[in-house]
Amino acid sequence: MYTPLKPSRSSMLPLRRLNYHVRHWGPEHSPLPTLVLLHGWMDVGASYQFTVDALQQERRILAPDWRGFGLTSSTQADHYFFADYLADLDLLLDHYCAPGEAVDLVGHSMGGNIAMMYAGVRPERIRRLVNLEGFGLPATRPAQAPGRYAQWIDEIKQLHRGEMALKTYDSQAGVAQRLMKTNRRLTQDKAEWLAGHWAQANAQGQWEILGDPAHKITSAQLYRLDEALALYERITAPVLAVEASDDSLGQWWKGKYRLEEYHERLTRVPDARIAVVEDAGHMLHHDQPAQVARLIEEFLAG
Repeated sequence: MYTPLKPSRSSMLPLRRLNYHVRHWGPEHSPLPTLVLLHGWMDVGASYQFTVDALQQERRILAPDWRGFGLTSSTQADHYFFADYLADLDLLLDHYCAPGEAVDLVGHSMGGNIAMMYAGVRPERIRRLVNLEGFGLPATRPAQAPGRYAQWIDEIKQLHRGEMALKTYDSQAGVAQRLMKTNRRLTQDKAEWLAGHWAQANAQGQWEILGDPAHKITSAQLYRLDEALALYERITAPVLAVEASDDSLGQWWKGKYRLEEYHERLTRVPDARIAVVEDAGHMLHHDQPAQVARLIEEFLAG
């Protein structure tokens, strides 16, 4: 099993009536800006361990588990609203950072989308931002709203019927095999280590994924491209948009949303540049942690 070079520490933070789990690396105080790492959907803060191990500079690093993921408590509701992540992040920074302190922010996938939105809402709180495959979503039309609301209601009914329950596994090794099946580049030693953070055994000895099934319910609100671009335009931090060479966006959306469209959106960010991680898929921080760490550190030092 993978052995971390830089072991992390855990803390629990009461935040918005939830117990938020935050993973820490490095010293409590550092001359460098605090680095905050935001994980993606159905993932956990520990997912950044391989990248943290590849970083050359010692600095204070924080990685929360989002609400309803990892060791952070769930809301006990039957759906999640995206805006809650922005408020969670804002209160988390209130707790860990000094007044007026600007942080370096890195987000992957859903975490990258949160980072981009938050940087438009609170531009003064972000010094530099690295977006790892946080592409946003395809543009929508108002006429899609009735169908979206109906889909949301139908999926809530499915959740309450137990039809959205996450699969359980007989062992940690079974979870590791699932991770390797999803990501062909993930080595067994890393998969086994991740499995111990991605899932845990229940009273019956079955390994359960640490993610609330309610996260699977589609948002009731349409993704508004005009709103997203208005947020992009307010970002004052330099932004590094990092992509994997596999073009996971194109593979996922199959023509409904293309990389060229994402690049066009990035032109609305006042200071944005693009980098590509070679021989990597969507989980690029697992596939090529050394490449990702180098890009992050070079950008943050610029």
